[in-house]
Amino acid sequence: MRVGRDQSRILLVAACVGAALAGPQLAAAKEKQQPAPQWALDAANIPTPASVGDASAVILFDEYLITVDEQNHAVERERSAVRILKPQGREYADCETEYDVDEKLNYFHSWTIEADGRQMQAMDSDFADVGAYGDADMQATERFRILKPPGSDPGAVVTCESEVHLRPYMSSEDWQIQAPIPFVNEALELALPPGGHYADSWGHFTPVKPIETANDHLRWEINDVPALDLENLHATPPWEALAARMTVTWGDLAVKGADDQWRAIGLWTDQLEAHRPDPTPEITAEAQQLVAAAPDLYTRLSRITSYVQKNIRYFVVEKGIGGMQAHYAGEIYRNRYGDCKDKTTLLISMLQAVGIRAYYLHVNSERGVIDPAAPSLIGNHMITAIELPDGESDPRLLARVKTATGRTLLIFDPTDEETPMGLIRGELQGAYGNLADGPDSQVLRMPVLPPQSATLNRKGSFVLTADGTLNGDITDVFSGVDAAREREILKEKDTKEVRQGLEESLSSDLPSLDFKGFEFHQTADLDQPVTLDLHVSNSSYAHAAGPLLLLRPRILGDDAQPVPEVMESKVRPYPIEIGRPGNYPGHWRDSFDITLPPGYVVDETPDPVDVDTDFASYHSLTTAKGNVLHYERDYVVRQVEIPPEKAADFRKLESAILFDEKGSAVLKKQ
Repeated sequence: MRVGRDQSRILLVAACVGAALAGPQLAAAKEKQQPAPQWALDAANIPTPASVGDASAVILFDEYLITVDEQNHAVERERSAVRILKPQGREYADCETEYDVDEKLNYFHSWTIEADGRQMQAMDSDFADVGAYGDADMQATERFRILKPPGSDPGAVVTCESEVHLRPYMSSEDWQIQAPIPFVNEALELALPPGGHYADSWGHFTPVKPIETANDHLRWEINDVPALDLENLHATPPWEALAARMTVTWGDLAVKGADDQWRAIGLWTDQLEAHRPDPTPEITAEAQQLVAAAPDLYTRLSRITSYVQKNIRYFVVEKGIGGMQAHYAGEIYRNRYGDCKDKTTLLISMLQAVGIRAYYLHVNSERGVIDPAAPSLIGNHMITAIELPDGESDPRLLARVKTATGRTLLIFDPTDEETPMGLIRGELQGAYGNLADGPDSQVLRMPVLPPQSATLNRKGSFVLTADGTLNGDITDVFSGVDAAREREILKEKDTKEVRQGLEESLSSDLPSLDFKGFEFHQTADLDQPVTLDLHVSNSSYAHAAGPLLLLRPRILGDDAQPVPEVMESKVRPYPIEIGRPGNYPGHWRDSFDITLPPGYVVDETPDPVDVDTDFASYHSLTTAKGNVLHYERDYVVRQVEIPPEKAADFRKLESAILFDEKGSAVLKKQ
């Protein structure tokens, strides 16, 4: 079971999307059954503590031993034991390990010890080898060896042992000390060469001091770690952003103090990518031609960033250190493809060719995974930080941040082909990244953009008939991050799939929908809004109640967040992510006009809604003038998440949104 160790390099390759099988030495075990080793028998005898509660499985024992030689190359052994408590706990007993061209798997064994003491050793047929990625745009040599253990019924204990030569260029490991099920006993041992040194950093866990079991041999022990189970919680940060972990480093990265550790990581990245962005004559000529006669900095930046977005296909060919190290800019330019590191490298090169400095920024594709208090290489994505001149104040350059030395950097992701320069998508807003800038390397918090960075202005004109049928046309105008999300949908889906998605979305508000059609406009130019025209009809939208007609003025849209545990006033231990899907600030407006059927007037309208908090505001108003019922709504989100202490304000906001979305107007005959 590989829940304890986090694979930073695998993560970096995987999110930049977004080998042949090894030989006989990878055999799990000889076909002749061998008895379980003593450590496995001892682990299986550990009683299940009452504290595990209703868990489906429990990790009785999980131990890592990292042995480092004089060249700072390391071998890692893992031993684990999981007791299955319920049928659904079988998934936690599946063991796996990773190997690659330069991460050699020495052995991988497993035994199942049933409740009555009988033993079953996993045989070759119980193991499978699979590629690390299934994406057609990713060609990588990483492999996973996966075990489906025999006899994994409730009451059984599945024990696994593996040993791997870690990649020779890596000198850190992330120890995941929390899982979706409880731990009873876990440990990490670090055996250093004589005079070797280490550093550790802890995230979401009180640091534990190691025991020195021998000279240069350290052991960290942790007992009774509760599960991090988010299954029944809503609007939480990602699991990896909340789970406890420890990072241990050795060799040159092993420095003390968070700031110095981040600086060491940035220096390591700089060394790894040294001279990779050096511009070739072809790159220089291309970049200078792009910016020729550009009237301002924004145009210069936009032309170069757009070139990399549109002309360099995202495609990964990784082998060994290539999962961490970019290709040379000249190769990327000639080949016209690359991954996140490559696209960043070429962008840095082209900007350098026109006198603009830019840097590597190592981030994670999910907000909160990189913890500024816990330095690590856990990030899985590489983007670009572009240095802006002092005093540059173009309002379109919103994704800017100040460094500790007072410089202004513009954050840009060249792999995001739908978001214009000056903005970043929601998942990156408010997240942290490590800036590689030599001695000035540091951890940076990326900006949370203002609401005007993502807007939707929706206008609808409808006609209601006396039998309750509603016919109308809606125009949505998306800008900024909202427009980027629409472009991404259009890129990934064909016309039939887009229509189906729109129809499903509209049907949640108009259950008797007759979808007449749709048209998108202005989808190519990233700097322009995206417009969507919708044509709909809905029978029985208004419901008769004797001589009255009842209808909902809020015809389209659902902004209420399903966070039942918060709405029920249960104790909330974690932050609450807010806003629309993607959780980013924005400003969304609706304006609907409903022409009433002849002979009807408005008898009653819902009460107006006015809620203002520091993180969001919501206002709506329904009015009547002549034979037209008018509804308008204004929703602003200013943050990406709020602390649990603001749960009461969140309930107030969500209650108001629900009230508004369900409110009815009453029509009566004159």
